[in-house]
Amino acid sequence: MPLFERLTPAAAEPEIDRPAPEKLLAGDPVFTTWNVEEVDGLYCGIWQSTPGKWRISYDEWEYCRILEGRSVITGEDGTEYPLEEGDSFILRPGFKGTWEVLETTRKDYVIRL
Repeated sequence: MPLFERLTPAAAEPEIDRPAPEKLLAGDPVFTTWNVEEVDGLYCGIWQSTPGKWRISYDEWEYCRILEGRSVITGEDGTEYPLEEGDSFILRPGFKGTWEVLETTRKDYVIRL
């Protein structure tokens, strides 16, 4: 494993997935994940989703930066967090709500279990 790694889709094989059927609220979102780093409960890579809406529940800590697209995360208290290119944020363990992709969204991420 190199000691320097650019965070690009070329750095990992893409994994294709969808939200679990019981979490899906609208659309047919398709997730593509390029998980570049996975070591000792730390994950880092690039994630992309096509439009749709699903329930989210975080047991992990995650930092994200939106690279392109538009999404809205809504907390279970109804607070909406609109996201667009250039926005960075942290989701902490215990966060629950929904993620709605309005325009195909790509983010980079760092997750700590």
